Amino acid sequence: MKKVALVFVLAVFVPSLVLAWLAVRSLRDQQFALERQQSLLCQGVADSLAEKINGLLSEHQRDFARQVEALLADSKPLDIAGAFDNRLRQGWPLAEVGFVVSLDGQVYSPDLFDRAEARRFRLENDKFLCSRESVAVYWNSPKGAINLSQLDQKEAAQPGQQIYDNNYKFSKEQKQARNVMPQQTLQAAIDNTSRISPAEAEFRQLVGDSTEGTVARFLQNKLNLMFWYRPSRDPQLVFGALLNLPRLTDDLRNVVSVDPQSPLNEICVALLDDSTRVVATTKPVFRANWKRPFAAAEIGEALPHWEVAVYLLNPGKFSQSAQAIKATLGLLIAVLVLAIGIGGGLIVTDLKRQLALARQKTDFVSNVSHELKTPLTSIRMFSELLADGRVIDKEKQRSYLGIITAETARLTRLINNVLDFSRMERGEKKYNFARCDLVAVVHETIESYRPHLEQNGFKLACELPESPVFVNGDRDALAQIVVNLISNAEKYCNEQKEVRVELCRQERPLPHVEVRVLDRGCGVPKGCEEKIFEQFYRAHDSLSSGVQGSGLGLTLARQIARAHGGDVVYEVREGGGSCFLLRLPVSPNWSE
Repeated sequence: MKKVALVFVLAVFVPSLVLAWLAVRSLRDQQFALERQQSLLCQGVADSLAEKINGLLSEHQRDFARQVEALLADSKPLDIAGAFDNRLRQGWPLAEVGFVVSLDGQVYSPDLFDRAEARRFRLENDKFLCSRESVAVYWNSPKGAINLSQLDQKEAAQPGQQIYDNNYKFSKEQKQARNVMPQQTLQAAIDNTSRISPAEAEFRQLVGDSTEGTVARFLQNKLNLMFWYRPSRDPQLVFGALLNLPRLTDDLRNVVSVDPQSPLNEICVALLDDSTRVVATTKPVFRANWKRPFAAAEIGEALPHWEVAVYLLNPGKFSQSAQAIKATLGLLIAVLVLAIGIGGGLIVTDLKRQLALARQKTDFVSNVSHELKTPLTSIRMFSELLADGRVIDKEKQRSYLGIITAETARLTRLINNVLDFSRMERGEKKYNFARCDLVAVVHETIESYRPHLEQNGFKLACELPESPVFVNGDRDALAQIVVNLISNAEKYCNEQKEVRVELCRQERPLPHVEVRVLDRGCGVPKGCEEKIFEQFYRAHDSLSSGVQGSGLGLTLARQIARAHGGDVVYEVREGGGSCFLLRLPVSPNWSE
């Protein structure tokens, strides 16, 4: 038993506990996993909208190039250069100012004295467009970034100026520190640095050999976004346009949206300008700390420091969901561990029961063998004495024949018990139910058993009603119950060899008849009151105790009684001993 329990613990219970412990540890990562998943989804939304905005700006840039080519279709570039500002604004409302410059530093449009917007544009941008000064600008073109070696040369001439590479921009001190910074520290610095940073350059440097591009610069904290285009027929001229930012913003509002049916309808998407002001949002009534989005993506060089930001409408919901999942999984793990524990306990209990039953079956074989051997020995010995003619005395002959008869009856009861139990186990036991007088059945059984008891020194008392008591049952089966109960009282008697049988009617809880078999024997040990009715169980189960039996008498008595709608129970008899009660429902007519 100990080995089996040890194997069960090592093979099932311990691995189950280890798995439960690992599952509990994984619960701590549920909130992080959910937040990480939601962050990736929101970041995907922000990146997608930023890409759409860049696509819209690229489409506007191509539209600008088509406008320029359309104006140059019937004229030479220099012929329309002077009137380019007026003609572009008439055909392309997105332009606030149209300009034309040559790479040798001459401005053809707009006219300095044309209108206030044109005058302000010329005063703010002439030196830059004519390549007479370097300014901090954000720029982009199909040809890529500025040649880094050129900027490095300019840095040597102008100490303190910043330099930038194609992807990440670092100050001079940061660039020198790159050789000594740990990789994780360097990555953290990159993550916390904007990928969109200005570069100081002249306009001619930005144009290079590209045919088109964008240039953005801040003047008095106001963003100026310009498109430029070089026609192939006169590459020395650069046509450009300063965009009308409010009109461009109106176009961007149509891009910033989220499908209401999307699972991401619990977020707010906002387009923020360089001052973190909301330009467009999917939830106009939503308010939040706009400087702290859940996820964000920068637009790019065309709109520097503008970004698409994503905010959670209910930031605590994901924490609540994570807690709910943790609680659910924790409860599930607890239930599974409890189920494993209960299942293991049931298995161990059943195993103990099966082992006990196996031992009882072994004892049963030993007891039955002993019970069969004892009467057979007596029958053989006395029958041989009678057969050989050694016993001449008539009284001894009758005594020996009585012993042979009693031992034969005892052997018959034992075999009948074994056979009946076998039939009941297979479900083959059948009863011939009929209306019978229980008083007569008990009386006949007692009288047939009385000689045996009195011969062994027992005092048998009987208290039966004079009128018949009718029950619906099998006469032989009911007689077997009484025989088994009397035989049980005989086997477990003490020095007081006394057996009493009573029959009476009881009205509560329902009308029924009771047959009581009382003795003054050793009684039933405490805690075994129900176990004595189990198959093969014996309260004093030892061959050395001198108590004969198979352990089936009470089992069969209860099974037969329950098949008749009644029961057999045990009670402690006052003054010592046992009281076994056979309870049976009475027939509708109590007596006739």
